[in-house]
Amino acid sequence: MLIGYMRVSTTDKQSTDLQRDALTAAGVDPRNLFEDKSSGAKDDRSGLRAALDFLTQGMG
Repeated sequence: MLIGYMRVSTTDKQSTDLQRDALTAAGVDPRNLFEDKSSGAKDDRSGLRAALDFLTQGMG
């Protein structure tokens, strides 16, 4: 199973569309895509946390 994570630093001028297209083209199920739209300097990345939680649930 493939998991995808996408991030852009601003919500007004950037989109995860190209990242999403590349990940789904690589075989990632859209249900297994996680994303964040926030500055790279911020520590709170709920999408990354959700992706990691998803992975650890599958290992238990």
